[in-house]
Amino acid sequence: MAYFLFLPKIQGVRSRIFLLRTGFILPLFLICFSAFSQNLVVDSTKVMELNKQEEEKVHSPHKASLYSAILPGLGQAYNKKYWKIPLIYAGFGALGYSIHWNNKNYQTMKLAYSDFTDKNPETNSYLDLAGAEYYDFSIASDSINFKTALGRQQDYFRRNRDLLVITTFLFYGLNIIDASVDAHFFDFDISEDLSFNWQPMMYYYNDETIYGIRWTLTF
Repeated sequence: MAYFLFLPKIQGVRSRIFLLRTGFILPLFLICFSAFSQNLVVDSTKVMELNKQEEEKVHSPHKASLYSAILPGLGQAYNKKYWKIPLIYAGFGALGYSIHWNNKNYQTMKLAYSDFTDKNPETNSYLDLAGAEYYDFSIASDSINFKTALGRQQDYFRRNRDLLVITTFLFYGLNIIDASVDAHFFDFDISEDLSFNWQPMMYYYNDETIYGIRWTLTF
């Protein structure tokens, strides 16, 4: 009887001890879990930042092409190929000068042809051309030859001017392609360890010893 009377008390004591232990351990567990979660968040953030930095370090061919399209030579600067920039502008300068020179001669020949064929004595710019003094315009054959020569010269300079304009656009496109190709190979690992080695060797073939040389090319 006494056993059954004291049993609820013993169970109550044990329950209180269990509750005390639970009340102590559970907050401690929650604190540890919270700290671990925070560490996970921080670590994830660091990983994301590292991945972002690695992505930013990747050399972009698209950027190089876009820069060269906006301003020739800018993509080469992005690729750190600075020595190409003077060559690009020298090419554009030579093409520009050639276009201007051919266009100037074309306009001169065009005006001379127009003045010669309008039969107006006041318009005689063709007389200022080199070689005009060798023609006698009172002779029909000389007039025909001179007119033919003016037409050919006019077509010649016009054709050269147009071809040079097309060449300039092609050179502009080549500038973009060059920047793109350099950007593709910017991160390409090209080892400078290029060597060529040889060493003597021997091997057996049909019970015979054969001596030779082994060549090794490292690149």
